[in-house]
Amino acid sequence: MIPIEIKPNILMLKGVHLDSNVYFLKSRDEALIVDTGTGVYWNRYIGVAEREGYLDVERVYIFNTHEHFDHVGGNEAFGRYFNEKGVEVVFVAHELTAKTLEEGDDYVILSFYYGRRFKPQKVQIKLRDNDYLRVGDVELRLIHTPGHTQGSSCLYYEEEEVMFTGDTVFLGTYGRTDLPTGNFEELTRSLEELREFRVRLGLPGHGGIIKDWRGNLEEILGELL
Repeated sequence: MIPIEIKPNILMLKGVHLDSNVYFLKSRDEALIVDTGTGVYWNRYIGVAEREGYLDVERVYIFNTHEHFDHVGGNEAFGRYFNEKGVEVVFVAHELTAKTLEEGDDYVILSFYYGRRFKPQKVQIKLRDNDYLRVGDVELRLIHTPGHTQGSSCLYYEEEEVMFTGDTVFLGTYGRTDLPTGNFEELTRSLEELREFRVRLGLPGHGGIIKDWRGNLEEILGELL
């Protein structure tokens, strides 16, 4: 596993097999983890992040961009690991994603697709559109982008012009809308909204980094509209 360091404080780990990409952000004595994969390879992500110096912290926020198992299946393992180390763990999601996770709704989470069950979990911080999450000295703004799922959201790190996009938008394509709570019209509106943001790097849930943010979205929307 080759880590991709994005200056000044982000580590990108490409998802193994069916896993989502996993991102680590560190600021002062706190860290943010964006998505956790299926949980099969959780120790590999943790091992690399530790080696790269991203987990020497007192508190960890774990943010799930949406409800699907390939993004949330590692939550339990990540949480257990940090609890055993005496590090405070705070789970964060949009309120609609949080509701699905707390109910353990396998139909929406799609855990059956991976031959697994999702254990209902507590989400301590439930965000709405345009709410902020503070990690150390970093402020991140939640942008609610329904369409792939009802709770799909991006996190905008405005100071560095970085957007964590989950499965709403990828390099050259967009998230599918034919799964439970997906909606094509909502996704199109979400992509139109995202097009207006000033973004240097888009960090998607799968695949490579989006470097031409507006051009990427213009091309995608040109095919959709």
